[in-house]
Amino acid sequence: MNKKKDSVFSGFFWKFNEQITGQLVSFVVSIILARILAPKEYGIVALVNVFIVIMEVFVTTGFSSALIQKKNATRLDFSTLFYCSFIFSIILYGITFFCSGLIARFYHNEMLIPVIKILSLRIPISAFNSIQMAYVSRHMAFKKIFASTTIATIFSGILGIALAYMGFGVWALVWQGLTSALFQTIVLFFQIPWRPYFEFSISEAKVLMNYGWKVLAANFLGTFFLQFRSLIIGRFYNAADLAYYNRGSRFPELISNNVDGTISSVLFPVLSQYSDNPNKLKDLTRQSMRMSSFVIFPLMFGLAVAAKPITILLLTRKWLPSVPFMQFLCIAFCFSTISNANMQAIKASGRSDVLLELEVLKKPVYLIFILSSIKISVIAVAISMVLNNFVEMLIDVLPNKKVINYSYSEQLKDIVPTFILAVIMALCIFPISFLHLNPILEIILDLIIGAFVYLGGAYLLGLQSLLYLFNYLKVIVYRYIIS
Repeated sequence: MNKKKDSVFSGFFWKFNEQITGQLVSFVVSIILARILAPKEYGIVALVNVFIVIMEVFVTTGFSSALIQKKNATRLDFSTLFYCSFIFSIILYGITFFCSGLIARFYHNEMLIPVIKILSLRIPISAFNSIQMAYVSRHMAFKKIFASTTIATIFSGILGIALAYMGFGVWALVWQGLTSALFQTIVLFFQIPWRPYFEFSISEAKVLMNYGWKVLAANFLGTFFLQFRSLIIGRFYNAADLAYYNRGSRFPELISNNVDGTISSVLFPVLSQYSDNPNKLKDLTRQSMRMSSFVIFPLMFGLAVAAKPITILLLTRKWLPSVPFMQFLCIAFCFSTISNANMQAIKASGRSDVLLELEVLKKPVYLIFILSSIKISVIAVAISMVLNNFVEMLIDVLPNKKVINYSYSEQLKDIVPTFILAVIMALCIFPISFLHLNPILEIILDLIIGAFVYLGGAYLLGLQSLLYLFNYLKVIVYRYIIS
């Protein structure tokens, strides 16, 4: 038990370290590029990414999830799904390449054609990388990908900044995104012992895909409709509007990817080991729910309040139109945190059929919100995402009453105190914005007062998450700094 607990702690540390380092470097690079490039150039890449991200779902989520969820995945299993994934990725790249003209005409922008043909090379690279990441997750070897992510982010970032300074415009973003995926795959190739072997089993492919196709379908529906929002914003408005929206989502996404993404990535293989033990699965899910909400809620509410000074300081005033998007999407991401914790538990239990049913149930709701808001304004779309994520959260919570006996009332008990405390913190720091201070000073005051109110309130309320967080940090300090 201690060995397994140590592996979870180690997994959290190295996954979070990899996430925070990669995201921090990427964040700094994006800030530099945003100060050099125009919103329109960001918008062009955002339009292309709509299609590439959707294509990547077919060669990543279902295959890798099947390998992680299977308790005794063999070398044959890995090789079999590698060839399935890679061959499929080549077909998808060809489709994207030859449809580049149609996509450009849809957006009334011929500049998209060469961008699509080059950037979509990321699809076969992602196929290879997804099997590597499945190996890393199964063996809890998150330390292995720390170097690959760091090196890839730094080198691709340097390349992107250099190209931007030399006047390459949108191509700076294209090559930065493509080389980041390529460098990570190459470095990881030398970091882990897995290699594709010349072996393939049709019977094993059928068994693995019996689970994987449902996860793939669920993720495809989720990703498609998520990208559908960007697609219609780009179609009904323009590339600059889409860039402001995406830039507004970048900051809350950064928080979600580093905290929620880390917890999900590490806990999924752990949860999968208890797929036949609902009580243990419930306990781990509750820990995940409490910790992710305890960290994410105050960060999101604090970011929403400090959105304007942060934007002025980091991105300059030309990006101020992105502030209201950031504020609304911070609230939307709070609800997504609860959904993600519930979805991880369902996926780990082996009930991929439930995942698919949930996505089918949620998408009509999404369409109603998005189609009713798109002709009003882009801000209306952001507001509709808050409402949509709230409804989706209510839907995602429902199945776990049966799957792991984790009811609505128990989930409310786990998250409501943290949510209320985060709202109180936001109300305490909000008046600072009326003082019209220097952006740096305003951000510092927000951090100090916000931390004092939130952590002090958590201590007074005796929230278990605060104690768990401190204990976890002590273990990390002891194991990886003192020793």
